[in-house]
Amino acid sequence: MEDNSHQTPAQKFAGIPAADDIARQISGIQYPLQLSFKILALASQASVTDASGKTMLYTKQKMFKFREHVEIFTDNTQATRLAEIKADKVIDWSARYSSTDASGQPIGSVGRKGWRSIWRSHYEVFNPGDAAPDFSIQEENPGAKLIDGFLSEIPIIGMASGYLFHPRYLASRMNGQPAMRLEKKAAFFEGRFEITKCGEMTPREELNLILSFMMLVMLERRRG
Repeated sequence: MEDNSHQTPAQKFAGIPAADDIARQISGIQYPLQLSFKILALASQASVTDASGKTMLYTKQKMFKFREHVEIFTDNTQATRLAEIKADKVIDWSARYSSTDASGQPIGSVGRKGWRSIWRSHYEVFNPGDAAPDFSIQEENPGAKLIDGFLSEIPIIGMASGYLFHPRYLASRMNGQPAMRLEKKAAFFEGRFEITKCGEMTPREELNLILSFMMLVMLERRRG
């Protein structure tokens, strides 16, 4: 019988990448990234592609069916799971969503600041093991989201709202240094967002913020 005791988790489980696959997945990607949600598809799906058209992240159906457990794959074949996100606890009236890689190692977490987000959305992003937030995500133009959400509920007019009002969210380090920005873009029958990189980050910080933006979009869609 073959002895598999010396194998890594990635070798023991087919299709599960090693932890350093995150660095390989992030390496060489070209910004800006496009985050797209297929709203009218039979099975709701979301993907992140870079400026060259390469798919770097993909999730299907479970992102909307089970909001507390999101599986992230490297592409739409869903053959290789890169990460997953789960809600772990409630802090300041909001859940904290923690992400791990395919081997179970932490990538980071994101939580919405409840009272501070009543008018202007405010999220905090944590690197693994950190009790204090490493990044702050704040809505730059809260009026745009309010009008966009209101008009989107009006027949016919709502179809054009996505072309008129584009909410923006800026992720910054706690010293105020910008790191990454998310902006809604014009699109019919889908949610389309652009992610731009504003500062230097490690691969895991980069993926942590991208996954945090994915959760932000999902949660803000729930709020309207």
